[in-house]
Amino acid sequence: MRRLALIAATALALAGPALAVTPDEQLKDPKLEARARALSQELRCLVCQNQSIDDSAAPLAHDLRVILRERLAAGDSDQQAVGYLVARYGDFVLLRPPFQPDTWALWFGPAAILLLGGAGAALYMRGRARAGDAPLSAAEEAEAARLMTPKAVTDKGD
Repeated sequence: MRRLALIAATALALAGPALAVTPDEQLKDPKLEARARALSQELRCLVCQNQSIDDSAAPLAHDLRVILRERLAAGDSDQQAVGYLVARYGDFVLLRPPFQPDTWALWFGPAAILLLGGAGAALYMRGRARAGDAPLSAAEEAEAARLMTPKAVTDKGD
């Protein structure tokens, strides 16, 4: 039982996020590397889209990590380094895009789609309810009566 608990604890300890930063990317200065890691967790991988460049193993994420570290090593502030990437790739590179008119679609788009879908579903259901209230025509009533009349089952020896 203890062995099983030890295996489970080891598996949980190793199940953390897989960071894609390779040793050849890391800066020699620990303070600069800490800044680079903090910033790279706020930048979106343009290939994976829902991962930060710190977590992504995509080649483009590697390139973005290298560019970020080069800018920091050249003396850029955090805002300047991120600004360089935003100028090059747009606000989409930020995992938390700023709230401004050109990013309103990112902020309001999901809610607008949900509201439009809900309105469409409500209109559909309302139309179905009205269609169900219409009385049957004489031909429809005759067809329904014919379908509901039990047929005599004959044994043909099939």
